[in-house]
Amino acid sequence: MKSIKIKLLVIVISFLGITSVASAQKNYALDSKSTFSVSGTSTLHDWEMKSGSGSGTANFTIVNSKLTEIESLSITLLAESIKSEKKSMDKVAYETLKTDKQKNIKYILKSAEKVNESNWELTGTYTIAGVSKILKTIVKATLTKDGVNLQGSNKITFADFGMKSPTALLGTIKTGQDLTLKFNLNFNL
Repeated sequence: MKSIKIKLLVIVISFLGITSVASAQKNYALDSKSTFSVSGTSTLHDWEMKSGSGSGTANFTIVNSKLTEIESLSITLLAESIKSEKKSMDKVAYETLKTDKQKNIKYILKSAEKVNESNWELTGTYTIAGVSKILKTIVKATLTKDGVNLQGSNKITFADFGMKSPTALLGTIKTGQDLTLKFNLNFNL
């Protein structure tokens, strides 16, 4: 009887050892190839500003080559790293973002729910121009050879974050209230 209990214990321990190898919760860092953009409209033309210089970390659980949990995720983007093709537009954008006092745009995950095999609904706090707001974001998650890629977008308004729509040329050019935030994030070990 004692021999059977020992064999059963060995089998259980072996099984747990195999399970821990097949599932791994690990910390990942945001890769420099990640991109961010914000786009909108104006009375003159549609516009887009881009950045590729964010920093961040995430904690993912991957089981049998599938993403099963997003435990944590945080991103920091230097507000003045967002650029357009025109310096005058950048200056107006930085005034709107209040970069003299608010140097960073931040995102911190509060929760993540798997929607289907590749999509997740992330609930997190965006902090833009010093104002924080909790938003839901649908992201497409893909495993890569180096880690995890997350792609998604959010619709926001200037007013959501206490900002006024920028104007130029004494108010003759006005920016629309609606904005689209897009991101393509690569997290690597």
